[in-house]
Amino acid sequence: MTLPALRDFGRNAVDPGHYQALGRDWFLAVADVVASTDLAGQGRDRDVNFVAGAAVAVLTRVGTKPPDVTACQFGGDGAIAAVAPDCAAAARAALAALAHWASVEIGVPLRVGLVPVAALADAGHDVRAALQDFGNGNVFGQFLGDGVLAADSWVKADARWRIDPAPGELPGIEGLSCRWQPVPAARGRVMCVIVDPAPGERGRAALERLNDALEGIVPGMTAAPLGDGARLAPKGVPGRRALAVEMRVVPRGRRLLRLFAAIGGMLILKAVHALGGKVGGVDADRYRRELARRSDYRKFAGGPRFVLDVTDAEAEAIETLLAREEAGGAIRFGTSRADSTTITCLVGDFAADRHIHFVDGDGLGFWRAASAMKAKRRPN
Repeated sequence: MTLPALRDFGRNAVDPGHYQALGRDWFLAVADVVASTDLAGQGRDRDVNFVAGAAVAVLTRVGTKPPDVTACQFGGDGAIAAVAPDCAAAARAALAALAHWASVEIGVPLRVGLVPVAALADAGHDVRAALQDFGNGNVFGQFLGDGVLAADSWVKADARWRIDPAPGELPGIEGLSCRWQPVPAARGRVMCVIVDPAPGERGRAALERLNDALEGIVPGMTAAPLGDGARLAPKGVPGRRALAVEMRVVPRGRRLLRLFAAIGGMLILKAVHALGGKVGGVDADRYRRELARRSDYRKFAGGPRFVLDVTDAEAEAIETLLAREEAGGAIRFGTSRADSTTITCLVGDFAADRHIHFVDGDGLGFWRAASAMKAKRRPN
C-alpha cells in the first residue's frame, strides 16, 4: 500500500481525507526510552534523542519494502512507525536488536513493541497514516486517529505487546549523527507542544479549530525553530560526547574510521561555509537551507507535536488557547520551554541529497511537555 503524500502541511495535516486508514493486517511499531527522568537528570538528553533517532533510522528501513516508503515518526524519547504485513517479522527482529544495542552500546534502556492494527480496531481505535513529502525520498510519517496513542500505552502497560532485546542487524543506523550544537531561539523561546484530542468527532473538530487558531497566533513558517537555515553556522569539530555516541552506530573495528569521517565532514562543511557557501560539489548553503526545511518541527501523532520558536506573548496565547480547549474536554495538552533546539540528523546519501532531521527542545522538550500533560491526571 502506497501512503498518500502531504505536500501542504498547514492545509492538509488535520484532514482525514489526506490520510490512508491502515488495514487490519498492518502493525504499529513502538519504541520508547525507559527512565527518561533519570537520564535527563544525568544530562544525557542528547543520548535519549540519539536513540529515538536510531529507532526512526531502523524502522524506516524495515517497515515497508521498496518502492513503498515507511511512515515513521521521531518523538524525542521514542518513535512510532506503520509496518506493512509482509514486514512484521523483519520489524520484530530489528526492534529486538535496537533495544539490545541501545542498552549495551548507549546505556539507554529502550522498550519496544509491535501492536496489530486489527487488535486496535477491535478495541475501537482508528489508525490513519500519511507521508509529509519533501521530494527525493525525504519523508516524515504523519498519523491521525487515536490508534497511535493506544499502541504506545499498550506497549507500556502490557508485556504481551513488548519484544525482548536480542542481538541482531540494525539496517539504516549508520546514517545517524548528532554533530550540530543546539540552535538558540531567534524569537524568544523554543516551545514544545503536545496535544491529544478527545476520541471521535469532538476531538477531530478541536484539531481543526486549533490548526486554524495556531496559524493565527504564529504562522508555522514563522515559528520554524531553524528558520531558513541561515543561522546554522557549522562549528567545525563536533563535541566529544556527540562523537562518542555516533561511533556506536558502526562495529568496533570501524569506529576510528567513522571518527575521522565525522570530524572531516564537519570541517569541510565549515570551510566551504567560510569560503562563500559553495566549493566544487559541496554546497554548504543549500545543505543548511534543506536541513531547516526538512526538520520535523510540525507533526501529528493523533494530535499535534510541535517545536516552535515563539515570542513570550505568542507562547502565552498558545497556552491560553489550549487551556480553553482542555477545559471544554476536547483535548489534553502539555507544553515546555527551552532556550534552544537540538538536532539529530539522518543522512541516507549526502551526495544524492537524501537527508532528514529531527528536532526537540533542548533538555528533552517533548518529554517534559508529555510529563506536564501526565501530571494533570495525577490526584492531588
